[in-house]
Amino acid sequence: MSTANRRPYGRGGPPTTGYVRRGSVPANAAKPRATTGAAPVALRKPVFTTIDQLRPQTHGHTLVARVISARTILDKPSQHLGRSRLAECLVGDQTGTILFTARNDQVDLLKPDTTVIFRNARIDMFKGTMRLAVDKWGRIEVTEPADFIVKEENNMSMVEYELVDVVDEE
Repeated sequence: MSTANRRPYGRGGPPTTGYVRRGSVPANAAKPRATTGAAPVALRKPVFTTIDQLRPQTHGHTLVARVISARTILDKPSQHLGRSRLAECLVGDQTGTILFTARNDQVDLLKPDTTVIFRNARIDMFKGTMRLAVDKWGRIEVTEPADFIVKEENNMSMVEYELVDVVDEE
């Protein structure tokens, strides 16, 4: 068989992920929208969550929190990145507290007694405990001081989790 007639993925077509889309596809979803004359897309209002609602390995959280403390863990010059900085910050709201891992430019934003909005934050696991983090797809905004009292007794980073494999018995 010549290379011109050869299928790029063999007989079965392109590789799949194993995920399938639920429901039917709307008729207009397959057609690309024209960029000129199209109606502007309305932005959704953010859904704010609280710290006590955070769960391991979740992402896309938007929340308002006050920085209680910030501790620099790593501050060293890097040949390729310029300077690597890492800080652990304890942030909290009226429902509890959690440790936030601040990286590089985020360290400057998270000073004690400032109120910040975390957009598109995720929960990372470190030694079985939850840590809040914001990567390049998220954003941290310093905002006006919030009027809530931080509930420091409920530290979500002190709760240890264990990954358990569940075997389906039939």
